[in-house]
Amino acid sequence: MRMVRWMCGVKLQDRVPSKELRGRVELDDIISVLQQNRLRWYGHVLRKEDNDWAKKCMQYEVEGARAKGRPKKTWREIVERDCKARGLNREDAMDCSRWRKQIGMIDDHNECEWVIVSFSTDSPGLSQTKSKPP
Repeated sequence: MRMVRWMCGVKLQDRVPSKELRGRVELDDIISVLQQNRLRWYGHVLRKEDNDWAKKCMQYEVEGARAKGRPKKTWREIVERDCKARGLNREDAMDCSRWRKQIGMIDDHNECEWVIVSFSTDSPGLSQTKSKPP
């Protein structure tokens, strides 16, 4: 949020809410971005073949006793909580485009801006040009 405040020209003493600042620069909060990335990977692994190593790792149960105290949450528990919060199930993940829409990822590639960064020897910085996808 420090970078977002700097981009908006707002100081911490101005007491502008983070949600408002993220709205100005059109950024999602970090929690939803991490949730989308977890669910995107989860859907990817669910669509894999049953004998794939990534799918086998997701289903693997570690034997033995856990350490004392409150047990740490596993990746699978967190993903299941994310799915429950968004009302998703395993069958939804089989259709990739529908899954991406349900988890909130952009699925329309026509709306994406492509940026080609080229290095120039005559200027110390980078020059950016927007163009169509390669």
